[in-house]
Amino acid sequence: MIPRYSRPEMASLWSDETRYRIWFEIEASACDALAKLKVIPEKSAKIIWKKGGFDVARINEIEKSTKHDVIAFLTSVAEHVGPEARFLHQGMTSSDVLDTCLSVQLSRAADILLDDVDALLAALRRRAIEHKRTACVGRSHGIHAEPTTFGVKLAGFHAEFARAKDRLKAARKEIATCAISGAVGTFANIDPFVEKHVAEKMGLTPEPVSTQIIPRDRHAMFFATLGVVAGSCERLAVEIRHLQRSEVREVEEYFSPGQKGSSAMPHKRNPVLSENVTGLARLVRGYVTPALENIALWHERDISHSGVERMIGPDATVTLDFALHRLTGIVDKLVVYPERMKENLDALGGLVFSQRVLLALTQAGMSREEAYRLVQKHAMKTWERGKDFLTGLSADPAITERIKPAALTALFDVKHHTKHVDTIFKRVFS
Repeated sequence: MIPRYSRPEMASLWSDETRYRIWFEIEASACDALAKLKVIPEKSAKIIWKKGGFDVARINEIEKSTKHDVIAFLTSVAEHVGPEARFLHQGMTSSDVLDTCLSVQLSRAADILLDDVDALLAALRRRAIEHKRTACVGRSHGIHAEPTTFGVKLAGFHAEFARAKDRLKAARKEIATCAISGAVGTFANIDPFVEKHVAEKMGLTPEPVSTQIIPRDRHAMFFATLGVVAGSCERLAVEIRHLQRSEVREVEEYFSPGQKGSSAMPHKRNPVLSENVTGLARLVRGYVTPALENIALWHERDISHSGVERMIGPDATVTLDFALHRLTGIVDKLVVYPERMKENLDALGGLVFSQRVLLALTQAGMSREEAYRLVQKHAMKTWERGKDFLTGLSADPAITERIKPAALTALFDVKHHTKHVDTIFKRVFS
């Protein structure tokens, strides 16, 4: 993670200071439980909380010789606590601290991401309602298809990010487990009560079987969820980028006073924010495969996953947090051009109503094959020669003998395509 694409709250969650603070809370909470079990003196547990502290620089210095971060941390804490520090880490192993801490960090990261999604949902809802009736062309394969509304487009993205919220909630629940079970996870030297107590204090649930580590299928599911959410971010960003193209120009990212689009071309107003979201989404998805490959560890544990998680934990959450926040700002300030949307809707001379003509002919008794042939013939003339579609249809006796002129003209009413917008909005926003 780099400062350019980091927001303070998420970045601070992954700082050394925060990580060691969580480690201390895990160790001190375990001492509380051990005191309740009368394994250590209650007074000692209180002293650990009272005097407990650490120094990040000192930990780094100690680790240079120990080559072990947890031992370096415990040594630093002992320098603050004094003799009572001998009761720290009783019956525990390093993974008890590391994995439980990672669960806390990922759970808290999920909470931040859920807030991000809520903010994006609010922006999408507001803009969707604003443009509920703003007619525009729908496209398939990038080609004009049939009319829709810009509000319906945004409602679709709102529904997608509502699903993203549900997935993040499930991912948070999946990852929020605690392991304080000692070497190879058998509780041989520590009572399961300690794990239960620490879990409650840290907002987690005990891991059913923790083979010394928390099973990495949980982490894989978490990062895979982040990848899916990132994919949704990119889909919305790509839609905005397409709609901002000069040939389309139906929407545009807000261009602030004093902003510059190009060092060479003063006229440029580029969709740089949406392009940035696209790039960030690629990174988040890229972290999914290493998380999946972390599942298969040797026997009860190895540390092949460790370096991976030290990288992807901060990077994936920080990057997605930034992307979601940026996307919310894009949607919130998006400049929309309804007049241009209408121009594009009319650009093909009415071809977007071809299906209505096809269906009307079949309802008037013509076979579907013949109706398709007739409508396509006139559609291709309009496509290739730029003539008005309705004019060509109105001059064909094979069509007008089936559909009266007034009825034929009525088939070109865009309101037909927006008559169920209220139903769609009720489904999304009810």
